[in-house]
Amino acid sequence: MAFPAISLPTNITVTATIKPNSNLKILNKNPPKNPFNSSLKSLTKSGKLDEALQLLESQESSKIDSESYTTLLHSCILNKSVEQGHRVYLHLLLNSNNRYVNDDVILTKLITLFSVCDQLDEARRVFEHGVGNKDRPESVWVAMGIGYSRKGCFREALLVYCEMLERFIEPGNFAFSMALKACSGVLDLRVGRGVHGQIVKSEKGGDQVVYNALLGMYNECGCFRDVLKVFEEMPERNVVSWNSLIAVFVKKIQVFEAFETFRRMQGEGVGYSWVTFTMILAVCSQVTYLYYGREIHSQIVKSNKVPDVVLLNSLLDMYAKCGTMEYCRRVFERMKYRDVTSWNTVINGYAINGLMGESMKLFDDMVGGGVRPDGVTYIALLSGCSHAGLADLGEELFQSMTGDFGIRPSLEHYACLVDILGRAGKIKEALQVVEKMPGKPSGSIWGSLLNSCRLHGNVSLAELVAEQLFEMEPNNCGNYVMLSNIYANAGMWDGVKKVREMMENKGIKKEAGCSWIQVRNKVHTFMAGGGFEFRNSDEYKEVWDELSEAIEKMGYKPDTRVVLHDVSEETKAEWICGHSERLATVFGLIQTGSGIPIRVTKNIRICADCHSWMKYVSEITRRRIIVRDTNRFHHFDQGKCSCNDYW
Repeated sequence: MAFPAISLPTNITVTATIKPNSNLKILNKNPPKNPFNSSLKSLTKSGKLDEALQLLESQESSKIDSESYTTLLHSCILNKSVEQGHRVYLHLLLNSNNRYVNDDVILTKLITLFSVCDQLDEARRVFEHGVGNKDRPESVWVAMGIGYSRKGCFREALLVYCEMLERFIEPGNFAFSMALKACSGVLDLRVGRGVHGQIVKSEKGGDQVVYNALLGMYNECGCFRDVLKVFEEMPERNVVSWNSLIAVFVKKIQVFEAFETFRRMQGEGVGYSWVTFTMILAVCSQVTYLYYGREIHSQIVKSNKVPDVVLLNSLLDMYAKCGTMEYCRRVFERMKYRDVTSWNTVINGYAINGLMGESMKLFDDMVGGGVRPDGVTYIALLSGCSHAGLADLGEELFQSMTGDFGIRPSLEHYACLVDILGRAGKIKEALQVVEKMPGKPSGSIWGSLLNSCRLHGNVSLAELVAEQLFEMEPNNCGNYVMLSNIYANAGMWDGVKKVREMMENKGIKKEAGCSWIQVRNKVHTFMAGGGFEFRNSDEYKEVWDELSEAIEKMGYKPDTRVVLHDVSEETKAEWICGHSERLATVFGLIQTGSGIPIRVTKNIRICADCHSWMKYVSEITRRRIIVRDTNRFHHFDQGKCSCNDYW
């Protein structure tokens, strides 16, 4: 009986003929399974790899096939069992008469095994022997490339990819992904664009994994427009794709765009991963978005998945940097597993919120519980001592770091010690630390010393320190501004003019004061001297006038010394009223109900007069006002601040 002819795309015609008496059921009959391989699979799945190897070594070679070897090699890869892997390889060489040594699948498994077991030279030897003068499929080349990438040898991975192309082996999605990740590792945009071109020209095009690798490559190379273009052109997007786009906005500190992308992601029903939440919580930490942070927390609680420690550490950090240490501690206490980062995050949270007593208690609990502190732990503690004025404790901690735990002080630790001594007025001792410390002092160390000169009005030393900073960090605006402020505090207006001319000649501009406050689900931003529409509103004028009258009766007088410009006292007082943190605070008083804390974030250090003003306002309104500046938190409550006027 003849079946109809089948026409192939190559215009070849094939006619199939089957005898009338043939049994069609034979076509559906599966080939018989090798019972030996079934035994091997059973043993490897049970974790009995040594028994499986003994079975292999005692078996007749006629019963062993390629599947036997791939089963054992796959198990060795999963368990990173290099010793057993060598036994399989030796058996291959001695007993297979080279039947299976040159098998493409086995060759790929061997390369993967040795690379995951940190034997890259052995993997390369197997690879070179395998590719020799033979054409090998893409999988063999990709295995070697991934092996290099896994060890951070991205340039070598790209060379493997290029050599594969020279052999006229057409790359597929696995090769594309490997090459793009290698480009990300060495920030090779030129080659990355070349691979992108190959993907576009390929018949099948890229899959999701390839497009996600493209997003990652362009992100690492700083080509944010290309990331957006690739993302919008993707035929399909998964959680990884959306995470890559969010990562771009996080990297560029475009917080609003990051949140907008997250909202869009949720609106399209893509779902999320813990990585998604970790990135969004990091953004919440940067800009004090407590409302969004709590929303993420609620989604974590509602999820049926168990959050990992990285996500929970991000949650701790968010609450700490939003000034809500009670929530931070509550999450910490409920964590089933804590790593050293968990402890460090809460210790640092207490320190930046002015609760050094709690920070030290938790540190004692940490050490008492057998958790070994690291350098980050001591940076948090030393920084807290600096802002709390605990010079003796700071010096004691610096000594114990090496004496008790063998932690070698880094430049950051020395910067903290210099800051501790300098703030406490021990400038001579701070200079001795700088002179005797091993290695060259960093910009942060000289910066700490310059800040100490500002606090204590030491102009002559400030000029010497500033020279060092201008040489090390010629474009750091903060150093010029601080020296200018030191001159202004001393009434040396010629010095102020000289510094401003230096900034103008170098094209350096002072960062404008900016504050923001979140009311419900919306963030409102205020610039120093701006907000004219708000300041001209009837609501603002009414509240401002009532506050001004009340605090004047309590004894408040504007401290015009904070205005470091050679203008009249009247102009200085007017400028102070336009400071961004004040505008944000008044807005919060108007827009929120009584009893609700007002949380303001500022991009630069709060000035002394605004600090005094906040204390009076908190007492009159009986509202908690929490201000986070670049250094720390200030919790104003009933006329007092958590910093005890030492910051």
